[in-house]
Amino acid sequence: MWTVIYIAPTAKIAESIKNRLTQEGFLVKIRPINVSKQQFEILVPSGELEEVQEVLNGILNSQR
Repeated sequence: MWTVIYIAPTAKIAESIKNRLTQEGFLVKIRPINVSKQQFEILVPSGELEEVQEVLNGILNSQR
């Protein structure tokens, strides 16, 4: 089962996050949710949710 962990405001940000998480060894999917507003869901397997959230927090903090 896949779980949404983040909604990215652009395709570029979604791809960047996906690439970083993939480099850390996680399975990641991107799904457009609102093409007119260019929003994208980032999904991971629900069994990896806690681990991915920790890594994602680090990624998001480094982008600020």
